[in-house]
Amino acid sequence: MMPVTHGYHVVEHHVINDDSNDSDFDSVVFQREQIDQTELWYFGIFDALIGDGIFKYMQSHFFDKKLTQSHMRRKTKETLKRAYLTAKAKIREGNKSEETCRIGSTSVMVINGEKLVIANLGDYRTVLCKNGIAQQITGMHKKSTKINWFHALFSGTKDSTGSELVVGVDKIDSDTDFLILASNGIWEVMKDQEAVNLIRHIEDPQEAAECLANEALSRMSKCNISCLIIRFD
Repeated sequence: MMPVTHGYHVVEHHVINDDSNDSDFDSVVFQREQIDQTELWYFGIFDALIGDGIFKYMQSHFFDKKLTQSHMRRKTKETLKRAYLTAKAKIREGNKSEETCRIGSTSVMVINGEKLVIANLGDYRTVLCKNGIAQQITGMHKKSTKINWFHALFSGTKDSTGSELVVGVDKIDSDTDFLILASNGIWEVMKDQEAVNLIRHIEDPQEAAECLANEALSRMSKCNISCLIIRFD
């Protein structure tokens, strides 16, 4: 079982516009569960619009169900997908006059330090570093030929929320260094490999998260800046 460590940083209130308020910044959540011999981690970054809807769904439909190991492994990706679709549906219902609004979130479930289930929504995304090489895990952007291992389990078209959802899986192996979960405020000012190069030699994930967020801020990012670093040591 690969040990899992993490750190995160959210830059609050730096986005200045006429519609901003005290609740406009992102939220970061993480939870660890031990079910028999299986260790399960859940990590997520959510924008203010989607709020904690996804996390609450996962708690009530997954964590609180006390599933057996076999059921948990079978239901992980399907439950995560349903959590996002349910949250998107509620936003559509509550924002009928804002049909082009965009929402963003990225989530990762780590099973026994050996398997990843990843969901990306909108311009929030996850980047995987293997042997120092950035590999993007998303359906919204151009995919590298290096990530033919990535299998998109679900890829929707843009709907009235203006955001696409992709859920995928991958294995953690000896080449896996760390994951970057980040908001659009990170990705609008730096490329995937830039982000990896900036923090790959920082062993402390908390220090790495702060470094990445502060670099985006120094580059005058205009969107929410949030990042969560997960290391596998």
